[in-house]
Amino acid sequence: MRNFFTLTLFFLFLDTATADWGFFAHKKINRHAVFSLPPEMIGFFKANIQFITENAVNPDRRRYAVMGEAEKHFLDADAYGDSAIYWLPRYWNQAVEKFGEEELRKHGIGPWNAYNTKNQLTEAFKRKDKKAILRLAADLGHYIGDINVPLHTTKNYNGQLTNQYGIHAFWESRVPELLAEDFDLFVGQAAYIQNTQLAAWDAVIYAHLALDSVLNFEKILSSRFPEDKKYSFEERGGVNTRVYSREFTNAYNDMLAGQIERQMKRSIKMIADFWYSAWVDAGQPVLNDLLDKPVEDLEEKFPPPATPLNIREHEGITLHESPEELRKSFYRAMWRTGN
Repeated sequence: MRNFFTLTLFFLFLDTATADWGFFAHKKINRHAVFSLPPEMIGFFKANIQFITENAVNPDRRRYAVMGEAEKHFLDADAYGDSAIYWLPRYWNQAVEKFGEEELRKHGIGPWNAYNTKNQLTEAFKRKDKKAILRLAADLGHYIGDINVPLHTTKNYNGQLTNQYGIHAFWESRVPELLAEDFDLFVGQAAYIQNTQLAAWDAVIYAHLALDSVLNFEKILSSRFPEDKKYSFEERGGVNTRVYSREFTNAYNDMLAGQIERQMKRSIKMIADFWYSAWVDAGQPVLNDLLDKPVEDLEEKFPPPATPLNIREHEGITLHESPEELRKSFYRAMWRTGN
């Protein structure tokens, strides 16, 4: 009963927080991707840009409610050994034959899931199913954003193996939240991708190759910054929360030489390309026909499961805390604190 109450409270704070300022980068990436679409698509997507933006975070919300969702967001490539990123089977059936589905899901299915979601979007375009198109387009944007994050490609997903706990959302949340307004996120027009499954793997490889810089540069800077300079305190949702300081954040971004900006741009371009490729593969249906079509129950509901799901939590949130500590943990997790 206590776990159910705690999980219910978590969903309450998750909904309110994400509505205001959370998951900033996912929303910004999905929104920018809309403006790279061709004329035949952009009218429909711009008319629904608010939904595609706000619901970019639905897959993260879904992780706590739906069994089998959590593993769609990452791939622990190094769990399979050195250089596994280059030889892992690119196609799902081949991967299952080699490793078994349980083992694959244990270490994440990010690139396979991105391809599967693209195929689902293609089918939704064929049916001209407005509700499914919007939901799947928003989801696909999230999944593609995730596989472009270096820390979504490793067992050391939150620096927990290298004494760098909290680096995950420092890289993907804190830096964009402070600096993205100065990023140049224009990526040009969407292009058709012949093989989106291989394109998903290319994104994972590129992100994984950036992992050493993500970890090593943070460690170098941490050795140069005393604790009182590395962190500062900000009020988040009425909670005085320790966060990475602006000075440390700027220094990290400078040392990475724009890596986070580049990965955001790669995500934006890839999302637009996948949306466009799904539409082309569906036979280029006329989307303007859907503009005035009403859709019922468009918003997805996230009822808490009967029992908490045993999922990997890279942002440090735990369901074994009191409601007040859970509330504090959530805000600390969102803004990269220590204690």
